[in-house]
Amino acid sequence: MAMRPPVSVPTLSRRAKFVIGAIAVLLVLFTAIGTLTNVYVDYLWFDETGYTEVFWTELQTRALLFAVAGVATGGLTALAIHLAYRFRPTFRPMSLEQQNLERYRQSLEPRRTLVVSAVAVVVGLFAGFTAQGSWETWLAFRNSTDFGQTDPQFGLDLSFFVFDYPFYRLLLGFGFAIVLLALMGSLLTHYLFGGLRLQTPGQKLTSAAMVQLSVLLGLFVLLKALAYWMDRYGLVYSDRGDLFTGASYTDVNALLPAKTILVFAAAFCALAFFANIVVRNLRLPAAALVLLLLSSLVIGVAYPAIVQQFVVKPSADQREADYISRAIEATRQAYNLTDDQVSYVDYAQSATGEEVDTEAAEAQLRADTGTIPNARLLDPNVLSATFTARQQIRNVYGFPEKLDIDRYTLPDPETGEPVTRDYVVAVRELDSESLSENQSSWINRHTVYTHGNGFVAAPANQVVEVAAGQEGGVPNFTTLDLPTRGNIEVEQSRIYYGELLQDQGEDVYSVVGANEGEEPREFDRPEDSGSDEGQINNTYDGEGGVSIGSFFRQLTFAIYYRERNFLLSGAVNDASRVLYVRDPRDRVEKAAPFLEVDGDPYPAVIDGEVTWILDGYTTSDSYPYAEFMELGEAATDALTGQGTTALPDEQFNYIRNSVKATVDAYDGTVTLYEWDQQDPVLQTFMKAFPGVVQPFEDIPDELRAHVRYPEDLFKLQRDILTRYHVSDPQDFYQGNDRWQVPADPTVETDEAQPPYYILAQRPGDEEATFQLTSALNAFRRQNLSSFISASSDPDSYGEIQILRLPGNTPFLGPSQVQDTFNTDADVARDLNLFRSADSQPVFGNLLTLPIGEDGLLYVQPLYVEGTGQNSFPLLRKVLVNYGERIGYADTLSEALDQVFGAGAGQSATDGEDADTTPDTETPATPSETPPTSGSPTEPTPPPVDGGGGAAPGLEQAVANLDAALQALADAQRSGDFSAQGQALEDLQVAVEAYQAAQAAASPGG
Repeated sequence: MAMRPPVSVPTLSRRAKFVIGAIAVLLVLFTAIGTLTNVYVDYLWFDETGYTEVFWTELQTRALLFAVAGVATGGLTALAIHLAYRFRPTFRPMSLEQQNLERYRQSLEPRRTLVVSAVAVVVGLFAGFTAQGSWETWLAFRNSTDFGQTDPQFGLDLSFFVFDYPFYRLLLGFGFAIVLLALMGSLLTHYLFGGLRLQTPGQKLTSAAMVQLSVLLGLFVLLKALAYWMDRYGLVYSDRGDLFTGASYTDVNALLPAKTILVFAAAFCALAFFANIVVRNLRLPAAALVLLLLSSLVIGVAYPAIVQQFVVKPSADQREADYISRAIEATRQAYNLTDDQVSYVDYAQSATGEEVDTEAAEAQLRADTGTIPNARLLDPNVLSATFTARQQIRNVYGFPEKLDIDRYTLPDPETGEPVTRDYVVAVRELDSESLSENQSSWINRHTVYTHGNGFVAAPANQVVEVAAGQEGGVPNFTTLDLPTRGNIEVEQSRIYYGELLQDQGEDVYSVVGANEGEEPREFDRPEDSGSDEGQINNTYDGEGGVSIGSFFRQLTFAIYYRERNFLLSGAVNDASRVLYVRDPRDRVEKAAPFLEVDGDPYPAVIDGEVTWILDGYTTSDSYPYAEFMELGEAATDALTGQGTTALPDEQFNYIRNSVKATVDAYDGTVTLYEWDQQDPVLQTFMKAFPGVVQPFEDIPDELRAHVRYPEDLFKLQRDILTRYHVSDPQDFYQGNDRWQVPADPTVETDEAQPPYYILAQRPGDEEATFQLTSALNAFRRQNLSSFISASSDPDSYGEIQILRLPGNTPFLGPSQVQDTFNTDADVARDLNLFRSADSQPVFGNLLTLPIGEDGLLYVQPLYVEGTGQNSFPLLRKVLVNYGERIGYADTLSEALDQVFGAGAGQSATDGEDADTTPDTETPATPSETPPTSGSPTEPTPPPVDGGGGAAPGLEQAVANLDAALQALADAQRSGDFSAQGQALEDLQVAVEAYQAAQAAASPGG
């Protein structure tokens, strides 16, 4: 048979080769310059912060894994291809198949070395990039720390599952990948060069091809035997039980023996392939492979399914009891909810659900010295606009949408004795996104407006009382203004590192510093905090930032930020420093990449310095028998919104609040402190990064006084507790006594109610402590089942107390209490008044406060906010619920009196004179001040029957308003649209008449 002439391959001209080579060199050069610049800028940041140990350890580990995985994968794949070519047959029968392949062989032959090398490089690069992403897995394996606990099935220390098992699985994965790539490369090479002849009569495989393929297939099946062995340990993560995680009855009694049998079956199959090196007959390994496949289907799939269906399901609650107990215990351990951390208190056991015993309740109120005096009326999630209106001072400053709660122990103004109070706190940050157009040039944005200034605090249980010439309902700022003054002493108030230094989500850098004798360039503060005239400039003299005095550094950052002004601007000089990575959370995550960082950093004044405090978590997704959670999803509530939590949406089943981190707001110093001294995961990474985390003993006492139990961790734990507070496995399986997190009643969505920080006295405690709290409802019901609180006090930090309510007595849950507020006649009337074209009501956080040994008191502030552009909420009313009774008044004290009788609210301290708060802004215009049913400086009038003294005209107006509301409700129930329209018109007339009567009855009216 005549052979076809070889096909000539077109060659490139010398000029084309030069152009392509030049383009390739330029691409490589630009890529290399960009990559090296990024790495160098990263190194400069780590060098500035003192965390070069982290930089080098991570870089070296990534490089090691990249090199090992790349060389092993690329090298072994290339070796397999080379061997297949090396042992190609010298004579190939020229069938039609071989004639078609001949032209490809002739094309590849001159470039064979180049092609094999290219394949090795590409495969090696992919493998290297994949492996280097697992650098934490390798470090955890290499530095693993024993847990001191063994799993109940295999008797192994838990460190095997948390640190070793993931690494072994990683190795197995790469082993399979290498063998498969080598097998594919060998098959293709043998086919191309005649060792494998699919369409040629006679022998399909040469002896050399059979030997090589048998070895590779034998290695693959041997790896499968190892995988079956590792699968045995992987049963501790099984989800076969549906309601729980971990090995179930079927897994232990059916699948575990099956996996063991399959180990030996796979090993026998591998031996059959290896024996084929000598026997060179495919029948034996083929029969062994078929046997392995059948075994895996029969005993690995069918048998466990039969056991599950016919043995377990008919009596699952009994069959799974032991394994559910394992899951309950392991899940509690994994989320730090063991008996030494969680205490259960049977609360309000004497409650009967009948009319409230007001005398007993009043006695408990009078005896309370820690909860009622500290009842929080300022909602940090509502008052950002109020802080902005009262304390922004300049447009370049701003406050975050969510303010923070912290406590300070300060001398009482009257007695001089130290008193602990909780405060709503915030720092006056530079808000990069609020700069006007003429403030947004490169010079202004990066060299003039470089920092915020000031710390603002207001007692959380107080507002300014109404006084002549002074608007009431605003926070009673006790630390305020510029320069900062007040009862919290702040020595360094400049804020160079904060949460608002972002521009469309990107970090905003600043160039600071000046040569000696130069005029200060950075805007520091206005000369007068009450005026827009004049300003005081400043030159940064802190240790933060990276020096860019040299031309090389300036060129580096010009390339990094793609900004030529680093080279051309006169604002960049020998003394200049660039501040970058300025968000506290980003700085901690960069300094400690092995931590997940809580999404809510908060500022505190420590030793006169403004310091950001953050919580760091160590997590694992390999804790045996523990339920898996989605980190970001579990931390989502009505405040964060779906998908907007700062935590990544990653799966895990172990977490510890292992680190407390601080970031200095002035110089950016990052300090990591060991907090959980018993956490093996943290100890493992402390071995990997020696000196990065400071020991627990080094934590300053003043920092300890400001630590808070973290919100994100608390939200995870309360979600776990809704199911895993049950100890009996049958009750767990049947869902008895299950709880659920209530929806936030103050918003229209069904998102979970966020937890709240309060300063309160827990049952059994002698004094008030700072704690994080949440109500929990019965499952799929609105009744309250329990109340959970986590202590932030340094002496009892992390101790969780759960008040269990009796199941036979319905206690109102948050949504039910909110409904009773909304449907109360007096509240409904005012809400209709507040809902107008010029204003809207805003409900604050609905707090649940345990009182004494039997009572739960609900307290909620009601704000009114204008609809104008610069409007802000003011506290106008306080709502109180106890049992079936509702209080609704201008102050908490008055509302408590309405519920419990005169004098019951005397311990409430919710109003203060405004003499400590000077007017730091020009008076708000009517469009900026939220209108209420009365004059701007008057609280809403009390109900007509609640205190007397109302004018007859006002009483008649109220009666007409009530009648109009009733008529509207009747029309809505009947579905008569024409009647509804008439009722709305009558309601509008009644509202106008009420407002006119109120104005006539007011002084000077």
